[in-house]
Amino acid sequence: MEKIKVENVSKIFGRNIKEASRLVSEQRSKTDILKETGATVGVYDASFTVNEGEIFVIMGLSGSGKSTLVRLLNRLIEPTSGNIYIDGANIATMNKEQLRKVRREKMSMVFQNFGLFPHRTLLQNTEYGLEIRKKDKETRRKKAEQALENAGLLAYKDQYPNQLSGGMQQRVGLARALANDPEILLMDEAFSALDPLIRKEMQDELIELQENVQKTIVFITHDLNEALRIGDRIAIMKDGQIMQIGTGEEILTSPANDYVRNFVEDVDRSKVLTAENIMVRPVTINIDHDGPKVALQRMREEEVSLLLAIDRQRNLKGYVTADDALKAAKEGKANLSEVLQQDINTVTPETLIQDVFNVIYDSPTPVAVVKDKRLLGVIIRGVVIEALAKNEEVE
Repeated sequence: MEKIKVENVSKIFGRNIKEASRLVSEQRSKTDILKETGATVGVYDASFTVNEGEIFVIMGLSGSGKSTLVRLLNRLIEPTSGNIYIDGANIATMNKEQLRKVRREKMSMVFQNFGLFPHRTLLQNTEYGLEIRKKDKETRRKKAEQALENAGLLAYKDQYPNQLSGGMQQRVGLARALANDPEILLMDEAFSALDPLIRKEMQDELIELQENVQKTIVFITHDLNEALRIGDRIAIMKDGQIMQIGTGEEILTSPANDYVRNFVEDVDRSKVLTAENIMVRPVTINIDHDGPKVALQRMREEEVSLLLAIDRQRNLKGYVTADDALKAAKEGKANLSEVLQQDINTVTPETLIQDVFNVIYDSPTPVAVVKDKRLLGVIIRGVVIEALAKNEEVE
């Protein structure tokens, strides 16, 4: 379900905005517009949607317009043109009171700068947004304590910000934003100031938190690995324009242009691509009705020495080798259940290639890709090695 819809939104800074807007409509470059008008295009005719409950990452290098764009979503910066819909209501045309209501009830924002009040305890900091909304003291306390509990910080509620590490302070900032129970969370470079290990922990915490609270999150970053790690979809920006929107896999495997291609060329694909990307069609035998002779015939046709065994619902039951099928045929057995072997390794479609390699390294059989017991595909060692080799070539 669509939560945010951005339609042809531009933000132009400086003078000659009307002329600059005309040049944007003619799709002139940001550089040309600056030369001709002296105006700077911060966001250039951006259009996209954000679905309810997804983490939508907007990323780009410094000056790409990503932070300007996220501030347009709650009108901390006024758009020059275009429409921004939240649940179908156009915030670009709202008056101050309507906009204030949306900001208080639907949105919260987390910045790179934690913005905690040094003279307030963690509990008091977390209560702040509720205090502004004039919630009663007991309601404020309960909601703030629950938010700190979710962030693993309730035991520290009476301490002050300067008593905490940077990572813990950022968790308080996140708890404060979530205490308001917003439908939309805007996060502008929220983890950028943190040390790498703490940053990774915060990314993991955000993913885990999202599984529980299911907010709509717009996350700004300049770090592609961070975007790939947490984003359901990613928008890559350059010079105020959106170059491509897609899942991490779509962007890595089908970059829209040379800029995106160059941007992603150093990414370790083994940490992004999954079993679903490299699995191949399995050669199977249905143990509910196929016997040893059918199994041997299929092995000859497919030039394989092993079949994955499934039932009528395509549930994986195990595997049958050529030796076992031949033995069963010689002994006159009508079905394969007596020679079925079940020591087969399985992974889910979402398993990363680097983790597949750890499973398949010592596996005597191919690895089955299974979801809800159903067989989707199979992974062979050569395909994994080929995928990892391609990554080495990229690096």
